[in-house]
Amino acid sequence: MRRCPSLRRLILAGAAALTVGTQIPTGSALDLSGYAGMEARGFPSSPADARQDSADFSLLAQPELHYRSADRRQGFDFVPFMRYSSGDAQRSHVDLRELAWFRSSDEWAVRAGVRKVFWGVTESQHLVDIINQTDLVENSDGEEKLGQPMLDLTLVKGWGSFDLFVLTGFRERTFPGRSGRLRTLPRVDTDQAQFESGDKRRHVDVALRWTRSIGDWDAGLAHFSGTGREPRLLPGVDGRGQPLLIPFYEQIEQDSLDLQTTQGQWLLKLEAIQRRSRVEKFFAATAGFEYTLVGLFGTAADLGLIAEYLYDERGSNATTPFQDDIFTGLRLALNDVASSEVLFGVVADRRSGALFLNLEASRRVGQRWKLSAEARAFSGTPAADPLFSLRRDDYVSLELLRYF
Repeated sequence: MRRCPSLRRLILAGAAALTVGTQIPTGSALDLSGYAGMEARGFPSSPADARQDSADFSLLAQPELHYRSADRRQGFDFVPFMRYSSGDAQRSHVDLRELAWFRSSDEWAVRAGVRKVFWGVTESQHLVDIINQTDLVENSDGEEKLGQPMLDLTLVKGWGSFDLFVLTGFRERTFPGRSGRLRTLPRVDTDQAQFESGDKRRHVDVALRWTRSIGDWDAGLAHFSGTGREPRLLPGVDGRGQPLLIPFYEQIEQDSLDLQTTQGQWLLKLEAIQRRSRVEKFFAATAGFEYTLVGLFGTAADLGLIAEYLYDERGSNATTPFQDDIFTGLRLALNDVASSEVLFGVVADRRSGALFLNLEASRRVGQRWKLSAEARAFSGTPAADPLFSLRRDDYVSLELLRYF
């Protein structure tokens, strides 16, 4: 991680190449930032598969280069990501999170290249977030995403903002390898991935999204047509006849709605989808609230009380473990100089009583360092639950990042 200055010079050299040797115009801005650091994860229980490791140490970096013209109407973003993992070869990977150009005015914008686009308002899961593929080797919570090649056209009018996305170059979901933890049993073999579309990874997907703020309400309506980001896992075998799972990517149509409103200390949230494929049609939703106790016990700290209900009408046939579950959580923000925060949450399955527990904490150390901790645990998971493969994968992780 001491090679950050060299990395800085490399990226600035790349920026010079992108500007084709021309000088940066007066008033424009070229900003280099990002982070580099290390992470250690430990699993107290022995693995369900003897080939899996009980610990993982990794190095990671995400430099960011952003250019903005003097009038801020044009620019580009370059954000690569890289990780080296000692415990899982599949977790050692490099991805281009962003490499995109944009041009905008008061009423329109066009963006082209590799980008990350986030949709969603709820805490426990993001049903409506479908543009980018999940980078599952990074984190099992589904929050980390791969960069997606796209063309995005935006219109800004009095009736709201309208986006048209043309998505090219489908990205497959990443999965842990043979020695990785937090993986299915048997493992997923991405080399045998199958697609419903004959175009496979070259299929062009399309998405439309309308958003508007009306008083205290923020609303979003969207439609997606193309290759689903969530694969079905089909049984298969490898070259030696050993069982494994093969990802199958369907063609889907998905309509979605997300709503959020602030009413005093209450934050109300809803995400709902209706998805159609060749084999099924279903409705799913997540809804809940966050109530914030401001100035807890006369201090500067705020405490958020979170509750959400997760529903999927497919029930036991769902590909997600969250079909009839309740999420409750606490979010503590100390509002101190170090930006110390803690989030604790529990997802409880109403049918089986299984629990999924999650703890996340972070704080700055000095001006450029950040220390984060994460712990996850699984309790009472039945054999029919999609999380059953992870029943011995409780873990604790520590991450130390230096920002530049």
